[in-house]
Amino acid sequence: MNREEKSELLSLLNDVFSKAESVVLAEYKGLTVAEADALRNKIREAGASIRVTKNRIAKLAVKGTNFENLADMFKGPIIMAYAEDPISACKACVEYAKENEKLVIVGGALSDKALTLAEIKQLASIPSMDELRAKLIGLLQAPAAKMARVCKAYSEKEAA
Repeated sequence: MNREEKSELLSLLNDVFSKAESVVLAEYKGLTVAEADALRNKIREAGASIRVTKNRIAKLAVKGTNFENLADMFKGPIIMAYAEDPISACKACVEYAKENEKLVIVGGALSDKALTLAEIKQLASIPSMDELRAKLIGLLQAPAAKMARVCKAYSEKEAA
């Protein structure tokens, strides 16, 4: 990798860190190519992105962003999952780590706050926006549905 490519990568990573809301770092040592592809697919399906990069360039790229506190975590074979929403990257990484013990979550950050493994797991347990919308719609429809059932039962009782 020559200087020009490194500076392009640095600029790209700095842009990624500037736009991301959450970042999860994990060691992927020992993953086979098929397992790594499965991880990439799972993270993309969740609406997040994933990147393997040079640690030295990543440490330089986090400077001046909300994720400066992650610089010390870039050691060894690190994969970073990032997203513009706070939950999707955490959820995808935690779910995959449950399936495959070779993926070890090192840490992460949400905006400018560093996250421990326990905090990442807690974020991953939060329902997605679609699930929350479905629950809200169910709650809003429940009183009307109950009222309709009561009225129908009453009218059937009167007819009999």
